[in-house]
Amino acid sequence: MSKAPETDPAQDTPDVRSPRHHAVGLPAVTNSLRHIGAQTGLKRGLPLLRDVNQAGGFDCPGCAWPEPAHRHPAEFCENGAKALAEEATRRRVDPAFLSAHPLTDLADKSGYWLGQQGRLTTPAYLPEGATHYQPVTWDDAYALIAAELDALDHPDQAAFYTSGRTSNEAAFLYQLLARKLGTNNLPDCSNMCHESSGAALAETIGIGKGSVTLDDLHQADLIIVAGQNPGTNHPRMLTALEKAKRAGARIATVNPLPEAGMQRFKNPQTARGLAGRGTDLTDLFLQIKVGGDLALFSILNRLVLRAAETDPAAIDRHFIDAHTHGFDAFAAHHGARDESGDAAALADAVERTGLAAEEIEALLDMVLTANRIVVCWAMGLTQHRHAVPTIREVVAFLLLRGNIGKPGAGVCPVRGHSNVQGDRTMGIWERMPDRFLDALGTEFDFAPPRDHGFDTVGTIRAMRDGEVKVFFAMGGNFVAATPDTAATEAAMRRCRLTVHVSTKLNRSHVVTGARALILPALGRTDIDAPGGREQFVTVEDSMGIVHASRGSVPALSADMRSEVAIVAGLARAVFGPDDPVPWEEFAADYDLIRDRIERVVPGFDDYNARARVPGGFALPHAPRDGRVFPTATGKANFTVNPVTSPEAGPGRLLLQTLRSHDQFNTTIYGLDDRYRGIHDGRRVVLVNPEDAAELGLADGAYCDLVSEWADRDRRAPHFRIVHYPTARGCAAAYFPETNVLVPLDSVAETSNTPTSKSIVVRFEPDSSGASPS
Repeated sequence: MSKAPETDPAQDTPDVRSPRHHAVGLPAVTNSLRHIGAQTGLKRGLPLLRDVNQAGGFDCPGCAWPEPAHRHPAEFCENGAKALAEEATRRRVDPAFLSAHPLTDLADKSGYWLGQQGRLTTPAYLPEGATHYQPVTWDDAYALIAAELDALDHPDQAAFYTSGRTSNEAAFLYQLLARKLGTNNLPDCSNMCHESSGAALAETIGIGKGSVTLDDLHQADLIIVAGQNPGTNHPRMLTALEKAKRAGARIATVNPLPEAGMQRFKNPQTARGLAGRGTDLTDLFLQIKVGGDLALFSILNRLVLRAAETDPAAIDRHFIDAHTHGFDAFAAHHGARDESGDAAALADAVERTGLAAEEIEALLDMVLTANRIVVCWAMGLTQHRHAVPTIREVVAFLLLRGNIGKPGAGVCPVRGHSNVQGDRTMGIWERMPDRFLDALGTEFDFAPPRDHGFDTVGTIRAMRDGEVKVFFAMGGNFVAATPDTAATEAAMRRCRLTVHVSTKLNRSHVVTGARALILPALGRTDIDAPGGREQFVTVEDSMGIVHASRGSVPALSADMRSEVAIVAGLARAVFGPDDPVPWEEFAADYDLIRDRIERVVPGFDDYNARARVPGGFALPHAPRDGRVFPTATGKANFTVNPVTSPEAGPGRLLLQTLRSHDQFNTTIYGLDDRYRGIHDGRRVVLVNPEDAAELGLADGAYCDLVSEWADRDRRAPHFRIVHYPTARGCAAAYFPETNVLVPLDSVAETSNTPTSKSIVVRFEPDSSGASPS
């Protein structure tokens, strides 16, 4: 068994090299095997690689990218292999480890070091005033939580957070527990990522999910990838883009940074990818300013409408008349005939993008010659103040040419965690509609609460203000994932009890309420066999396909429990022996949970049978399936979205947070970002050389990043300046290290998502006193 690092490696002295212009290839294969060997050993790890993302196997605990109909024997990516390695590791955080490490010691360690220590093997309790976590029995842990919940003045003084890796079955029971308790305080990680997508799509097409399938991507004429880096965040997407490209599609990439994966893809599943040059993916790269996407799509819509004045085929008038609402107001907004005012508006929008007019014209030419268009996006579009209007404008762009509800076309928000979309389907939302609550109440014979609960930002504010006293997290790393780190940590410490259901240590375990519990959960890779009867769970991928997941390695400890068992055990302790919900039966047989889901959640008819079909089944999507739009108007809605974008001001830059290649969300697998040329460090800020020259920022120098907000400045110290080909006026740095710079009150309109992609920063001399050597 390999050992976890005993000391915390330095992260502030990175080795910087030239960025790469292609992604994956043989290095991804060798790096995958290196991580598997180091964490699990090849004997334990290689069978996992055989089973991941295969019918009859388990769903990757990483991203939510769907599986193709015909799966390669190695249907995983490098970051998926890293996720498996860390989940199936032989390293253990056991009672001896907890005894040897006081909380003060753990609190001084980086998130990377904490995660490298291994799997949590026993429930652990931190009494008030204690210096160490100590082992506790499951029954005592449940009793402790139940007593604290019972002592609340109102159920809304508790919040139940959910990570996107929670299974459908566990998520359904979890929201049932919260609502039977009497609260809709069900914040989740969607609040921080694709909440803006859900809000915009629900308003415009009637369902807050993407409308495309993998086949649609393969059949598209034009794919626009905006605000997304598939090479690091969703590497298996590159295979779908390569297939589309070889079928004749053209690809436009819109991003403030050139990303290696979108330049050239060396597919490790093919000889051409391993030994040859690979495939050039991007036909047109638009290096947009941070936050300029609303302006870009507004310009495109204006120009498409202009083209339709001389060529009516530039828009799909039949589709618009039959299936949309609000077109006349939308066209009037984009079609003012005051020539001087129109020219000024267009010039202003172009300036906000940072692009040349010729570049936008090149994209327009691609649009007007494409019959089938897909737009893909991720956090680069969703984490701005104007994120929801941006996505509404993207939808309008697709509606103009009838590109929703036909093969090869549609909206494609690319989700992160592997079941983040399924959790929402199962009811993990603070604002579930009445039809869901009605069905839930009828099925379980109770009256669910109707008042909307707290989302993630609202929960932090409520903890800060003393309104939430018990915080329960089903997975995730809340403290590291959320904005305004100092404010979040202070809020967490105001709680009476914090509880985390986790597989590994993370920062949230060392920033606690007066008392704290860590409950060790089984992961996707672990065999789940309560009472000796093996169970499976289900998940929903980013394109609405629900399929089974079965772990294949023995758990490291008999004290680990599945998330389903944890929720069921807690519910029985909270509601007592007379509660009619058969919690124990649910924990012993997940088919019984699926029977209840079938009766509550639309689209899950014959759930148990269809879940056992290899490949799973597709949930209904009315806009995609029949051009039916379940909006308030009964049609797809055009909206009017005035153009805006963030502005930095003199001596400032717009900072976006992003992931390194050795990272998935807040989980840090290593200290390299080899596609960007960063090695052995994370505290770097990428700055365009021309901006650096104007600001006097020498390559290799160290600085503090200071964000500016109405209440006060926020500081992230000791970042190495890296001259990098970012868009002018823009910079980039890794999260969670820069989450401290994101104010709690800087959120997207409507969705309340933190604005992590548009932070105004200035650069000040390094205040840390640390030596760069």
